Amino acid sequence: MEWQVILTLFGSFFVFLALGIPVSFAIGISSVLTILLSLPLEPAIAVVSQKMASGLDSFSLLAIPFFILAGNIMNCGGIAMRLINLAKVLAGRLPGSLAHCNVLANMMFGSISGSAVASAAAVGGTMAPMQRKEGYSPAYSAAVNIASCPSGLLIPPSNTLIVYSLVSGGTSISALFLAGYLPGMLMGLGIMLVAGLIAKRRGYPVDKRSTWQDVVRLTWDALPSLALIFIIMGGIISGVFTATEASAIAVVYTLLLAVGVYREVKVKDLPKIILDSAITTSIVLLLIGASMGMSWAMANADIPYMISDALLAISENPLVLLLIINVILLVVGIFMDMTPAVLIFTPIFWPIAQEMGLDPVHFGIMMTFNLCIGICTPPVGSALFIGCSVGGVSIDKVIKPLLPFYAVLFATLLLVAYVPEISLFLPRLLLGY
Repeated sequence: MEWQVILTLFGSFFVFLALGIPVSFAIGISSVLTILLSLPLEPAIAVVSQKMASGLDSFSLLAIPFFILAGNIMNCGGIAMRLINLAKVLAGRLPGSLAHCNVLANMMFGSISGSAVASAAAVGGTMAPMQRKEGYSPAYSAAVNIASCPSGLLIPPSNTLIVYSLVSGGTSISALFLAGYLPGMLMGLGIMLVAGLIAKRRGYPVDKRSTWQDVVRLTWDALPSLALIFIIMGGIISGVFTATEASAIAVVYTLLLAVGVYREVKVKDLPKIILDSAITTSIVLLLIGASMGMSWAMANADIPYMISDALLAISENPLVLLLIINVILLVVGIFMDMTPAVLIFTPIFWPIAQEMGLDPVHFGIMMTFNLCIGICTPPVGSALFIGCSVGGVSIDKVIKPLLPFYAVLFATLLLVAYVPEISLFLPRLLLGY
């Protein structure tokens, strides 16, 4: 009976995905089918409906629509070019300077917008023609852009970390936000190291030295955008406002910035931006609600404990178990987007992590870092598709240049997984976590 429940839940879920059914509906239908093994049809549908409604009844989830709206305003507000100009100043004297500029701009823009796909499109779309003009291989340029755009999902604000906080039992969002900084920067620096070695071997050009006047002017131009990070995190750390309240402040600030300071967004553009944000929000929240039904179905059938017992039967060594979890998540990330993966697999692996004595903040950062790699890989990697599209290259041509970047991402993941202090240093220092 136990394995019948597992096969029904996950078997039907993956069959529905293969048939092209949207993820949210695949999750909901497979949850109902699983509950039908123990309850009649009407109570099964009622349980899933109730869990969907109660799962969305969370104050912290209000941050998601606000951060999505703030990110969309930023995407239309001329932020990308200003951050690219600042990144060129910071990386100008390194080998393959435009590649380093791409990485730094992705880190900054991704952290502001909270979207790897938006970062890959905005930064990559601007950098690709510049790099092609300087003689960079289009496949190399696209690979750098694709591999570095997920860094903004770790550097706050990050909707993925908010979702993890919800399904992990209320892990502190403030601690998760702070914990993401060092791993996110580590990811970016790892990409820069590989990009620099390849650029040096191929003889890609070094940018001209910037004058002090250029440095001051470009820094001043980008400073209002970067100030959002300090406003959000400064307010959260000092206790002036919560992460949810910070998301509303982010909307007000980005609106003033895009409309009043940079003047790249007109009042007539706002209805479309708000509508796009509402559509994205509805997709995310439907996914969260459906996943709450699946979580209940798994808990009701003791699936997390069955999987936990199966893994512990393989080994009780925490180092081995951590490696197995990471390998499973890497495989999951190849076939599933980040949000549903976090919603489905956190309830499965978190009990095992608790038995291993892992900190919930550390585990959340490790899990997010792991799944970030998946959005860069075929067959469903959203960052891969967008990066290839704006870079003007086909997927088959960019896979080989991506291999060394995959290697450094995996190495950095293991470092974050096995050295908890990388994630926990800032929360302990600034929050006393």
